[in-house]
Amino acid sequence: MPAVSKGDGMRGLAVFISDIRNCKSKEAEIKRINKELANIRSKFKGDKALDGYSKKKYVCKLLFIFLLGHDIDFGHMEAVNLLSSNRYTEKQIGYLFISVLVNSNSELIRLINNAIKNDLASRNPTFMGLALHCIASVGSREMAEAFAGEIPKVLVAGDTMDSVKQSAALCLLRLYRTSPDLVPMGDWTSRVVHLLNDQHLIVTSASTDLQDYTYYFVPAPWLSVKLLRLLQCYPPPEDPAVRGRLTECLETILNKAQEPPKSKKVQHSNAKNAVLFEAISLIIHHDSEPNLLVRACNQLGQFLQHRETNLRYLALESMCTLASSEFSHEAVKTHIETVINALKTERDVSVRQRAVDLLYAMCDRSNAPQIVAEMLSYLETADYSIREEIVLKVAILAEKYAVDYTWYVDTILNLIRIAGDYVSEEVWYRVIQIVINRDDVQGYAAKTVFEALQAPACHENLVKVGGYILGEFGNLIAGDPRSSPLIQFHLLHSKFHLCSVPTRALLLSTYIKFVNLFPEVKPTIQDVLRSDSQLRNADVELQQRAVEYLRLSTVASTDILATVLEEMPPFPERESSILAKLKKKKGPSTVTDLEDTKRDRSVDVNGGPEPAPASTSAVSTPSPSADLLGLGAAPPAPAGPPPSSGGSGLLVDVFSDSASVVAPLAPGSEDNFARFVCKNNGVLFENQLLQIGLKSEFRQNLGRMFIFYGNKTSTQFLNFTPTLICSDDLQPNLNLQTKPVDPTVEGGAQVQQVVNIECVSDFTEAPVLNIQFRYGGTFQNVSVQLPITLNKFFQPTEMASQDFFQRWKQLSNPQQEVQNIFKAKHPMDTEVTKAKIIGFGSALLEEVDPNPANFVGAGIIHTKTTQIGCLLRLEPNLQAQMYRLTLRTSKEAVSQRLCELLSAQF
Repeated sequence: MPAVSKGDGMRGLAVFISDIRNCKSKEAEIKRINKELANIRSKFKGDKALDGYSKKKYVCKLLFIFLLGHDIDFGHMEAVNLLSSNRYTEKQIGYLFISVLVNSNSELIRLINNAIKNDLASRNPTFMGLALHCIASVGSREMAEAFAGEIPKVLVAGDTMDSVKQSAALCLLRLYRTSPDLVPMGDWTSRVVHLLNDQHLIVTSASTDLQDYTYYFVPAPWLSVKLLRLLQCYPPPEDPAVRGRLTECLETILNKAQEPPKSKKVQHSNAKNAVLFEAISLIIHHDSEPNLLVRACNQLGQFLQHRETNLRYLALESMCTLASSEFSHEAVKTHIETVINALKTERDVSVRQRAVDLLYAMCDRSNAPQIVAEMLSYLETADYSIREEIVLKVAILAEKYAVDYTWYVDTILNLIRIAGDYVSEEVWYRVIQIVINRDDVQGYAAKTVFEALQAPACHENLVKVGGYILGEFGNLIAGDPRSSPLIQFHLLHSKFHLCSVPTRALLLSTYIKFVNLFPEVKPTIQDVLRSDSQLRNADVELQQRAVEYLRLSTVASTDILATVLEEMPPFPERESSILAKLKKKKGPSTVTDLEDTKRDRSVDVNGGPEPAPASTSAVSTPSPSADLLGLGAAPPAPAGPPPSSGGSGLLVDVFSDSASVVAPLAPGSEDNFARFVCKNNGVLFENQLLQIGLKSEFRQNLGRMFIFYGNKTSTQFLNFTPTLICSDDLQPNLNLQTKPVDPTVEGGAQVQQVVNIECVSDFTEAPVLNIQFRYGGTFQNVSVQLPITLNKFFQPTEMASQDFFQRWKQLSNPQQEVQNIFKAKHPMDTEVTKAKIIGFGSALLEEVDPNPANFVGAGIIHTKTTQIGCLLRLEPNLQAQMYRLTLRTSKEAVSQRLCELLSAQF
């Protein structure tokens, strides 16, 4: 930077700042500022032309006033004029003012862009640096549009100075992060790659010759860390020679970590450990070299008892990932005693949290009892912020590795005793499901909960579990006089008045189960149900249960009671709801099994695959290491196409957005699609990041749909691109017109997209809505079916009974009728059925069918080319819980499609 001369001191600015600081009140400050603004305005509007120094001084004053929180509505042109100055200090102030005060919509943006282009073309390194800093500071999409093509030229030009190359590289990175679609790196990649061979450290953050620069006896730590982190963006090399070289480098790093320190200064250890942890992250990412994985685990084990808290934290975090590798899992298990000791003695709660995570990750059938016991012991004194998570992990491990399910029951009941307030519904629901599904543990569970309920103070969750299990299997322990039916009832009822309404409702259900299991206690239970506290309870749910259960116990025969109150059937096997809750709380990467680890690496948050080579792992494992060197770790870049053989593919994946494949339909999207057949408004899709809502209206063959995209996070979505996709068969029959949305969706914001729809002819398929965007540097790809179905173009038609059946007979050809007999999937409620038929689009015709239990409807499907009359008849059979649906239209394909859509609603 050029030296600043004495004449550049701007004494007037110093005096003005001193006056502001000496103001005794806010009013005095405003008065002084208004006086100065008036003076500056008069100078700018005066007849006398100002020299560059005066312009610079007054622009500096305006900038200072703006930084104090006051609005500035003039002086912009004077700042732009400073850009044409040949004096560094004047040009610097001009760029500073523009970077802070001028927005991308300013009328002066064209003049500013011209000045920047002139400075970039000047080949003056000082002026080029100022221009590049301004572009990066503003970083707007407009700046990217104007200079994305110019900056790569500066970066790769042979006569560009090293300091300018550094600025150009950082500027290009800034524009790429804000507007990746505008940065044409595909044309420049091969030349940018050669910059890695530059011998000047500034250009590549270090040199490829590592001995050219050392930092506290560590060769080029910044370069080493960045290169190791870059390699984590790609799968392991397939070339054996390259793989061998990389393995040799990683072994060298591990060997150097064992050497005695060459300095006692903290900078040396920080730099050395930063390189080591990044190397371990790369080893974990590749997950293919057993020897390296075991060595990495042993190296991390040495840090578990290090006096430095940060190193203990990082070691535990990295070992959590190593524990999920089949090659290093056993090596991680050898450190179990050290980890348990850390759980008991560590002062820092975050380190204890990582110790819990590692115990969870290293757990298997051989050590599950020990780990669960230690977690339960720690739970009694654990920090409140992590108790719920520990409860979930203990419940999952106890279920997953339970060889003897009596141990599982004991563990869950102990869990409720220790931390009942943190036992969610998912936990006690799950223990009920397991007990009901396993005959061998039902008697033990009944006996154990009976004994646990005898404690003077029981947590309400224990009462819920006890009430449910005794209601189902209390008969298995009723032969013991100490747990006779009457004793069981009195034990449960002694807790009744202390419980919340939902638990009381559950206990009432247990009582009516007792009436079926133990006829001898029927009078006692009827007295409880008949009491005023139940029949006249202020809570309608408790009152209704008491009335209905009392009536059931009075009028129903023994056989009816046995049928109505029979044991619960086994629950269907499915993923544990506890595991699902832990995944939601901690993220899927923290709870994967060994078998899941490799499979899940190619799946993003939404379940949509990132475009990747078919034969390799696609997504890198994020580095667990702390930012010891202050590098500002960014999320790993997603993988793209395989590197090309020409050697220029190294940065193609980092700097270019390759054409992305359309993701398969998101899980659950088909169910959401079906719900929109009979309604037009609601939430179509939702996950941790994104919510998609719809609001639609249709008239004859035209429709309009409003799609709302909501960003549920605090981080902006970049390159947000929703696309409507119609198959080849659908395109001629359905016209969709829409406008692109803003490519940037701010955190917590919502954007709207309007889709105009025209039905040209009847159709059976539905369009697909594909959304692609970048969140935190990670590619997201979501696809859902857009609920534009043929019935949306229904116009209801009112018809008399005679007209209906006359038309019905006219449509009697076999090709015109489609009939479907199916089992009811939902409760057969008359009002709900009526609402669904009306929502389907047809008119609901009352008093037309001779059988009043049947439903009939009529309407016309409007398309651009034709109109198709439609009659429907729905015949419910309540006794058999069946429906018969008959559709008659003048076109077989229409009848078939409408029948499929409507049948799925009941």
